[in-house]
Amino acid sequence: MHSIVIQAGWPIWLLILVSIAGMAIVIERSLSLQSRRIAPPELTTQVLQMVRAQADNPEAIEKLRKSSPLGQVLAVILTHRALPPNELRLVVEDAGRDVAFQLERYLAALATVATIAPLMGLFGTVVGMIEIFAAYRPDGSDPTELARGISIALYNTGFGILIAIPAVIAHRHFKTRVQGLLIQLEQAARQVAANLR
Repeated sequence: MHSIVIQAGWPIWLLILVSIAGMAIVIERSLSLQSRRIAPPELTTQVLQMVRAQADNPEAIEKLRKSSPLGQVLAVILTHRALPPNELRLVVEDAGRDVAFQLERYLAALATVATIAPLMGLFGTVVGMIEIFAAYRPDGSDPTELARGISIALYNTGFGILIAIPAVIAHRHFKTRVQGLLIQLEQAARQVAANLR
């Protein structure tokens, strides 16, 4: 690996930094977007039981709000349940937008990694081509310098593509997961709101 980095020239360091950033985002989102952490399956039932037992005091609602993103939405419903249905829906939609923003955190950065990695690889290719042309002399070029320019061009192009492909796949995977989680939150919110009438 060390020899590849040396042969790829200085542009590869930019790609390495981008790949580290992309990997960090993938790990963070993989841990954060677990269904059990976002929308615990038993939480809706627990909230309905709490309402039936009339144990939905301010302390319990605050604890619910801090428990998970689903708890945050359900706490808004319990806090504002005296509102007319249309107004309650608007308040819950606002809370849902806040949660959606939290769930989509860093996904734009991951999309940026997927976009700029091939461009940075192309930049490395250009640097390699410049080295090739700089090594050319009418009286005969040094094959070592030509080979170095070619290796810089190819390694950077390949590494840029190698970073971009998993980043695109991860970005689409997380976007799909976020959409699924938001649907779960919406269904749970409807269930709780319907049982409060």
